[in-house]
Amino acid sequence: MAHPSQLGFQDAASPIMEELLHFHDHALMAVFLISTLVLYIITVMMTTKLTNTNAMDAQEIGMVWTIMPRLILIVIALPSLRILYLMDEINDPHLTVKAIGHQWYWSYEYTNYDDLVFDSYMLPTQNLNPGEFRLLEVDNRMVVPMESPIRMLISAEDVLHSWAMPSMGIKTDAIPGRLNQTTFIASRPGVFYGQCSEICGANHSFMPIVVETTPLGHFQNWSSSMQE
Repeated sequence: MAHPSQLGFQDAASPIMEELLHFHDHALMAVFLISTLVLYIITVMMTTKLTNTNAMDAQEIGMVWTIMPRLILIVIALPSLRILYLMDEINDPHLTVKAIGHQWYWSYEYTNYDDLVFDSYMLPTQNLNPGEFRLLEVDNRMVVPMESPIRMLISAEDVLHSWAMPSMGIKTDAIPGRLNQTTFIASRPGVFYGQCSEICGANHSFMPIVVETTPLGHFQNWSSSMQE
């Protein structure tokens, strides 16, 4: 999860988030090079005497500043389109979880099981155990197996919500009457925190999301205990 004074992204916990981090670095390098070039040109124009006016009508310069931006856009757009298609690709998910937003809590339905449904409320401060995070911990975590394709079906019952998990690279709107779909693969075990990312009323800040990824055996034991 994020820590105080953190400037960058959270550590990636899924292949998609790793791709997004790589694309961020790629695009940032392009922005850095453009900014450096523009700053250099401005500095030269401010500090030298422009005694040669032939550059004002040069065809070569016109071709360069027409073609270069197009090449830069292509270099940025192609990786972006690749990641967009990867994010929409869903192949044979091992588990489907439906997340439904309410004012102000989440409910989860494991559609592969007959009776695995529960609500997830934020834990009040006075109920926290040592080491648990204020305003982020919940009474029932969403548990999924690691290294397995997980399909998320996201909707809402009352107003707009948004199911966001930064370390997984997921942010999907929960809209009443509409079922949105996304997917992720947890690459390592752990506990990951997110929050509703759509202003949904007075207690918008108090509906956190907690995803716990475990080995398959531990997940099977958890699902059996939840159905008892």
